[in-house]
Amino acid sequence: MAQRSFLERATRDGWPAGTAFALIAGVFGCIFLALLFFLAVDQRLVLEGSQRLLDKTVPSTLEHFRLARNVEQLRLEGERVLSGPTPVARQQALFIISLLASDPALMADPRAAELAREVERFLARAAREEMSEESYAAWTALSSRLSLLADDVSIEGVNLATDDLRQMSAIMVQSRVKLAVVLALVAAFAGLVLFLIHRHLIRPLQMMDEALSALRAGAPVKPFAPAAMREIGAVEGAIGQLREVMHENETARQQLVLLATTDDLTGMFNRRHFMALAEEEIKRAQRYDRPVCVAMADLDFFKQINDSYGHAVGDLVLTSIAELLTKTLRQSDCACRYGGEEFAFLFSETSLAEAHRLAERLRHRVAKNPLQLSDDVCLPVTLSLGLADASRGSLATSLKRADEALYEAKKQGRNRVFIALSADHGSFRG
Repeated sequence: MAQRSFLERATRDGWPAGTAFALIAGVFGCIFLALLFFLAVDQRLVLEGSQRLLDKTVPSTLEHFRLARNVEQLRLEGERVLSGPTPVARQQALFIISLLASDPALMADPRAAELAREVERFLARAAREEMSEESYAAWTALSSRLSLLADDVSIEGVNLATDDLRQMSAIMVQSRVKLAVVLALVAAFAGLVLFLIHRHLIRPLQMMDEALSALRAGAPVKPFAPAAMREIGAVEGAIGQLREVMHENETARQQLVLLATTDDLTGMFNRRHFMALAEEEIKRAQRYDRPVCVAMADLDFFKQINDSYGHAVGDLVLTSIAELLTKTLRQSDCACRYGGEEFAFLFSETSLAEAHRLAERLRHRVAKNPLQLSDDVCLPVTLSLGLADASRGSLATSLKRADEALYEAKKQGRNRVFIALSADHGSFRG
């Protein structure tokens, strides 16, 4: 019960640092000692296998090779008995056959001993009698059996050594795997300790330092993650209260900035903020000789919409058009509600030809998206735009020329885009 209460309290409030690290070290030590024990067992098996290979397997393999050689020699001497040019030569070969047949190594193997006696009897009879075709056929069969027996004995000798070597190899592979596991465990433990120290000690201290620096500078503070160490959690809790106050202050500040830079109705930049941003961008473009354009846009017949449907519908039109414009513009473009139903745009890194294509896209999007007031009433809305190059003049001059181009677009029938070609009044192109 006491142990369970301790675990529940540690899980809820965090672990004491000393207890946590002692527990990790204990678990690692138990696993490490177990693996060392298994490595010692494998080492003993390898030593026993090596000793068995030296004491039994190698001598036994050599005996098999010696027996195979004697069997093959028995076959060769049998060929000499049958092919000897003189009776004396055949008798000498037969004598060697007798010696080989009585060799202890050959006699120790039942298969070789039985076949050797059979060969000895056949050759002794063949030395006394004339060889016939049947005798030659019988010898051919005996010679084949001797060759097969020599091969079998050699293979058995090789298999004896191979089996022991394969077993030792398997043990050594297991030992290497276990050694690799031990090394990996040591590396993992070292990495785990470093990770825990960094995560639960160094990183929290760094975050505390960052939080305190942010508090001193009046900047917003990131919330702390739940601390696993009780000591760290106590300090973070004290900083957390200050963080909440700073968070509330930051939220209030952001709301004030939003109110100061955006239009209440449409959510676009207001005129003052747009002018400040556009002024800086035009200065940058002129400094580095980069293209930049401005545009003025006006909703066609907006006064009639207000007069016919009321200001609530007019506000709805402005909100819908602002949302449509924001979705159509590029991320690098800047737009604002300039006043009433009029909008201003800044197209950075954009030539007049590119700005004209973008303005046409804006105009088409607005024209193709009428406002659905009800099931029976669909309100068409169009947009007229004027463009001007702002890479040579001031912002005020460029906006004035764009406004003149807008006036020309309205005079020419609305729902169109006109470009101010030069600083001269009346130089426009549709």
